[in-house]
Amino acid sequence: MRGLFDYPKKAHFGRMVAKGKIYDRAKPSRKIQENFVTQIAKITWAYKLAPETINLTARPGVQEIEIFELMLKGDDLDHNILKSIDKAIVHPIIFHVIKGQQIKVMATYKRPSEADSHKWVIGEMYLASDWMPLDADKQPLPIALDMANLYERLLREILPIDAREDEELLNQIERFEKILSKENEQKRLESRIDKEKQFNRKVEVNAKLRMLASDIQKLKGVE
Repeated sequence: MRGLFDYPKKAHFGRMVAKGKIYDRAKPSRKIQENFVTQIAKITWAYKLAPETINLTARPGVQEIEIFELMLKGDDLDHNILKSIDKAIVHPIIFHVIKGQQIKVMATYKRPSEADSHKWVIGEMYLASDWMPLDADKQPLPIALDMANLYERLLREILPIDAREDEELLNQIERFEKILSKENEQKRLESRIDKEKQFNRKVEVNAKLRMLASDIQKLKGVE
């Protein structure tokens, strides 16, 4: 199952995380705090992937990778909740979001700032796997050279497009964001053409749709 891994027992952490600790560190707005209360039943720091727990060398920028489990109360999840937790914890995080008997994996690309290595850049978009059964089979951890390489491998697992040859992770993510943007524009134009009554304008919209479809296919292609 894509994104689900069999983490070593030695890496198990299993500690509850108080929402108040997240509020103290991340300073989320009152609305986001309300969403924490209404949407999240429990936060568990499930695993700590580190040199001493998985025998991989740390590199500047990725000393550890944390696995957090979020138990939902219902169907909703404000992504600002994930961002608040990412702000509160200094290491990269992979989220396991649990809803009833289903689970999905979510994460954003979190990396040290080039301007200030003590600060982190947190991506705007959260990548997500499909929903899977909670008892789905798990994969062995990917073979990796070091902690940073492992983090990239974990993120690429939940990216729905394949990497191009020698494509850096950030470039792959940006390409995926462009695809999503163009697909949203495609849906908007498809909705518009259904309502358009003038023939000339329908022709114009159809031309734009063909161009968008071509752009999307090029962006999805593996070169």
